[in-house]
Amino acid sequence: MEKKEIFTDCTLCYHSCGTVVTVENGRAVKISGMKSHPLSKGKLCVKGANALEIIYSDKRLKKPLKRENGEFKEISWDQALDEISEKLTKIKDRYGAESIAAFSGSIGVENYEMSSLVHLFLGAIGSPNFFSVESICYRMRILARQLMFGRYFVEEPDSNLYILWGHNPHESDFPLKNFIEENLKKGSKLVVIDPKKIPFAEKADLYLKIRPGTDLSLALALINVIIYENLYDKEFVEKYTCGFEELKEHVRQFTPDWAEKITSIKAKDIIKLARLYASVKGASIHQGICTLDQTKNGFFNSIAISILQAITGNINISGGWVYSPPPRLGYFGLKPTKKPLGADEYPLFYELFGKKTSCGVVSVVPDEIEKGKLKTFFVIGGNPLVTMPNSGAFKSAFEKLDLVVVYDLFLTETAKKAHYVLPACSHIEKWGVAYTYNVCHSIPFLMLRKKCIEPLYDSWSEWKFFTELSKRLNLEKYFPWKKEEEFVDSILKPTGFSFDYLLNEKPEGVFYAEKKYEIHDRLFKTSSGKIDLCLKSIEGFGFGSLPRFEEPLNEDLKKDYPLILTVGNRIKYFTHSQHRQSSTLLRFCPEPVAEINSKTGKRFGIEDGEKVKIKTPSGSIAIKVKFNDNLIEDVILVPHGWSGEANGNLLTDHNLREKFLGYPEFKSLQARIEK
Repeated sequence: MEKKEIFTDCTLCYHSCGTVVTVENGRAVKISGMKSHPLSKGKLCVKGANALEIIYSDKRLKKPLKRENGEFKEISWDQALDEISEKLTKIKDRYGAESIAAFSGSIGVENYEMSSLVHLFLGAIGSPNFFSVESICYRMRILARQLMFGRYFVEEPDSNLYILWGHNPHESDFPLKNFIEENLKKGSKLVVIDPKKIPFAEKADLYLKIRPGTDLSLALALINVIIYENLYDKEFVEKYTCGFEELKEHVRQFTPDWAEKITSIKAKDIIKLARLYASVKGASIHQGICTLDQTKNGFFNSIAISILQAITGNINISGGWVYSPPPRLGYFGLKPTKKPLGADEYPLFYELFGKKTSCGVVSVVPDEIEKGKLKTFFVIGGNPLVTMPNSGAFKSAFEKLDLVVVYDLFLTETAKKAHYVLPACSHIEKWGVAYTYNVCHSIPFLMLRKKCIEPLYDSWSEWKFFTELSKRLNLEKYFPWKKEEEFVDSILKPTGFSFDYLLNEKPEGVFYAEKKYEIHDRLFKTSSGKIDLCLKSIEGFGFGSLPRFEEPLNEDLKKDYPLILTVGNRIKYFTHSQHRQSSTLLRFCPEPVAEINSKTGKRFGIEDGEKVKIKTPSGSIAIKVKFNDNLIEDVILVPHGWSGEANGNLLTDHNLREKFLGYPEFKSLQARIEK
């Protein structure tokens, strides 16, 4: 019996944890944690531990599918590619290249090779219209920090003080959970800011219950206390920042008493947090992945939190936010000559310091399809009809497209609306690149993602799919690699580490850079060379550069929609709409459940465990309710990623957006609940 153990990574979420895949006679029989991996340290979350159930699921797509008369039939890859290329050519000739678009979800943009190939394909076609989760998730904080520091600074996993702000590591960030548990034993302090008493709140030095959507008012009050009680790091502020006096005057009005009326957090507790935070060197604010972004004040939330890290001097020191250089990976996407859709409406999302993003704003997609600007969508590693705002609008719009091609492991809700569905490889059936530097944890680590088994059934890697499609479109010059290994090697080339080196010499990965904590003259890439507390660089975008709080709730809606709804609270068993093919994970969490406080339930005549209707101005869902008195009153939590009548995105509105970057508002909506 042939048996081997292969060091690789897991791509079931953004962490890229290290794994060891045991293969016997060509079949993967075990996945365990890789002890030498600096982030996961030999441990796996429940999803990673049960990955083989997903990879070997009998629900996987086995052959390409074509939809005819509302039914799918199996066809060959040759037939699928011939027909797709023929239809694509006609659409391009009639409507132009800009009518062709692509979408990649979380699994798409976090697979560097997948994202690169999609960009390359669109560039070769001549379309700028790539859409992804970046315009609803994470890019907002990157842009905010780049504006202030000129670079993207990230949180250290080892800290002397952790502030979990709308972030629940037990459900969404198991490596951070492990780091916190380890460091609490060594004396690290912990603060939790959340409308729900999460597990870490039991161990916290301070737990603050906050009304959803009011985070900016709390941040401004913290800045006020730190400045006016002279708690800020005077030496750091004077030497490395600019705009402090303007900031000081700006926050004068934002007192703890002012914030208490908005947030429901006592002024004395705001002061207590400010004093604690400012007294600790090596402190780090860990904001939720989407919690603070997907609100009316999302962009300024990230700005205010960046200000807090700066004025306390917790920048580029151990335990704070540090600059961890990204790996220099090869990129093959062609620069489009035109802007993607959404760029004119949200110019800050599109361009910063002369550097242009290759992404459009996904919230504009339904309306642009309705206008006839988009005729074709390739969906590569995503499920937008479930995970994007206003599923009803996305579904209706996709039904009007001339061609929808979905590349996935399973027949998702989006795939069911496709004209062609193509069977994808799992992460252990193809080659790729894994790195961990910028996903909340400052660890400059690089691995080769190994092909552990041959592709199951008739599944293809995205490299093979785009290479073969390009031949039929006379675009093969853009895809010159003869083997997938050559393509991955070309991605790795700028790093100085070859494919062979990472396969044979360093199969457990390498540190591609060394973190340096000193502050040198070129660290802050702003026009002044200092941390720009007043964001002078964005004054030309037509809005005030210092953060100002806006109330997220509409007074006119409060009578009919008296409750606050947060859509998208994480569940550790799933990532977005993925992983529901695992029987083990479904046993842990067999159905979607909305959480409310028992007092809220009784006020509306709702019983624990009852199926209810939740309504917003945008739509309604039917879902079972669960009482949770760890949650503040008058708030509803609806989980993310479930299809059918309990899909939380039937409650959201793609036109209700944060005004600077176009992010959808998911976290402080107005709703009502009925029997």
